[in-house]
Amino acid sequence: MDFKSSEQPAGPRREDVLPDTATAAVKVVIVGGFGVGKTTLVGSVSEIRPLTTEETMTQAGVGIDDTVGVERKTATTVAMDFGRISINEELVLYLFGTPGQERFWFLWRGLFEGALGAVVLVDTRRLEVSFDVLGRLEERGVPFVVAVNSFPDAPDYPLDELRGALDLPASVPILVCDARRRDSSRDVLMALMRYLHSLAVTPEAS
Repeated sequence: MDFKSSEQPAGPRREDVLPDTATAAVKVVIVGGFGVGKTTLVGSVSEIRPLTTEETMTQAGVGIDDTVGVERKTATTVAMDFGRISINEELVLYLFGTPGQERFWFLWRGLFEGALGAVVLVDTRRLEVSFDVLGRLEERGVPFVVAVNSFPDAPDYPLDELRGALDLPASVPILVCDARRRDSSRDVLMALMRYLHSLAVTPEAS
């Protein structure tokens, strides 16, 4: 399987080198159904060249992968996406994007090992693809925030309605984002960090 990046320079770029001041590293997993924007989010916010395992979709997935609502999608993540972002001089987040198709979910076990928290990306055009994802996170006891990715043609619902539709506890943060924008994706990760901090300070908040 080929790991791909957008460019292949002769040596490491300046931004590829981890700052000497970094003292804490946190593993974060980006999850969601097929085609909700996980690869896009990791790529938009990563300060290093994102590592992807996208492959062209073939006839092998016909009748297996649910492409309703994302018929124009031509590539899919088959293992993981990887990126990195420095939140400040001391804290670094390592981002692992999971494959969305259910037939690749057996890879989740390894990707979640050591993860402190997760971001669940949601597409309001296909809320149903998020139900199993949320269920798996709850079963694993992994803290998470929900980010509604704003697709141009997606219906806009009040967050309270979405919380009810997704059966989210009041304590779980839910916010709107544009996974294509670095600042918006960073805001999602900051929301997760604040949530994890609140759980550490007040565990019963979960």
